[in-house]
Amino acid sequence: MNRSIYLLFVLVFFISCKKQEKSKQSKAEENAITVIKKTPLQESIAKGKSVYTNNCAQCHLPTGKGIPKIYPPLRKSNWLTKKRTESIHAVKYGLSGEITVNGQPYENVMTPMGLSDQEVADVLNYVMNMWGNKQEKMLTPEEVSNVDK
Repeated sequence: MNRSIYLLFVLVFFISCKKQEKSKQSKAEENAITVIKKTPLQESIAKGKSVYTNNCAQCHLPTGKGIPKIYPPLRKSNWLTKKRTESIHAVKYGLSGEITVNGQPYENVMTPMGLSDQEVADVLNYVMNMWGNKQEKMLTPEEVSNVDK
């Protein structure tokens, strides 16, 4: 009889442990799902980082600091934060002629990168929300497509 009670106790103990293990696993899975979810802006910024690295970092540098008197900074850039349409136009169609960024004149040529409207939106969402820049309104491919040459 004692042996039967002992075996019953062991069986109940193991079943209880399995339930706790499954409960912990379920909570871990729920947390993992929560971490994976991103806002549309976060997804665009993540894609934009790749576009920036492949197309923009050569001139504006990986840090967004640019090269003084040659390539304007994107870091804490008043051009990006105050000239939204002009920024879209520059990335989409290129830019030539003098511009003033953070009080400094720049006169160089930025060639068109040949990016899709989605890539333009993503890269601008990235640079407009990095290095001290902050935009409240997410840039969309539709907004990019509405900017004429």
